[in-house]
This record gives sequence, structure tokens and C-alpha cells, in this order.
Amino acid sequence: MTLQNRLFWIAAFIAFFLDQLTKYWVVQTFKLGETLPLIQGVFHFTYVTNTGAAFSLLSGKVEWLRWLSLGVSLVLIAWGIFGSMLSRWDQLGYGLILGGAMGNGIDRFVLGYVVDFLDFRLINFAVFNIADSFISIGIVCLLIASFQKTPTTNHRR
Repeated sequence: MTLQNRLFWIAAFIAFFLDQLTKYWVVQTFKLGETLPLIQGVFHFTYVTNTGAAFSLLSGKVEWLRWLSLGVSLVLIAWGIFGSMLSRWDQLGYGLILGGAMGNGIDRFVLGYVVDFLDFRLINFAVFNIADSFISIGIVCLLIASFQKTPTTNHRR
């Protein structure tokens, strides 16, 4: 039996693994609230916790968000197993979203919050993590995939 949508599974695994690895590193290296400027005033590593969604949206809704993360993950896993063959961009997009959803979902179930640490201060952006980044990149991949699909149109003569 060959694995269908191989890029989907590879992207999901890499996104999940990198997310969990970087969060582990942050928790082991920093105290909560500690910051390390990589480029002073522009980009820092800052260890914070987040009970909301990506980029601190829906703060305090961890109970609802943990089940949403689980639901999204289960649907994407089922789609990867039972769905039809996807385009490369679709596989990459859905895989990155799955890896990010699983990474943040595990945080929500195990810790009750998500570990965030990527802090772009130049634009005063919410602190976020690798999972949030992969989810956002996955959405961009799906947008690219949607533009590459040829629409079915009726040509009048």
C-alpha cells in the first residue's frame, strides 16, 4: 500500500515537530516573560503564554479552542487518509495547517495555554509561535492552489 498525499503527511510532521521542538526550547531556556532581543526593538524571542487563538485572538477561550483544534486535526487527518489525491499546493497547505493545529492543540490540552515567543516589535504585532506561522503559510498555499485551478466555464459561440 502506498501513502496517498505524501507531501501532506511530510508537511504536517515537519510543522508539528518544529513547533513542539521550538516551544520545548523556549520553556527550557526562558523564564515566563523573559525576552531576548535578536535585533533590538525589531525582533525578540519573548516567552509568553496565550489562552487564545493565533496571534492572541479570542483570548481566554482555551476550552472552546482546544476542541476546535482537535476537530480541525481529525477532519484533516481523515481527509488525508480517505480523500482524493490533492495537488501539491493543497497537500502542502493542508499539511501545514494540520501540523500547526496539532501543535497548538496539544499545548491547549496538556498545558491549558499555548506557548508563544516570536515577537516582532517593529510593527507592534502580537507574540506568536511556529504553529501560527505554519497555519498562516498553509492558508497562503491554499490560496495559491485555488488560483491554479482552472475554472469550468461555458464558452458561448
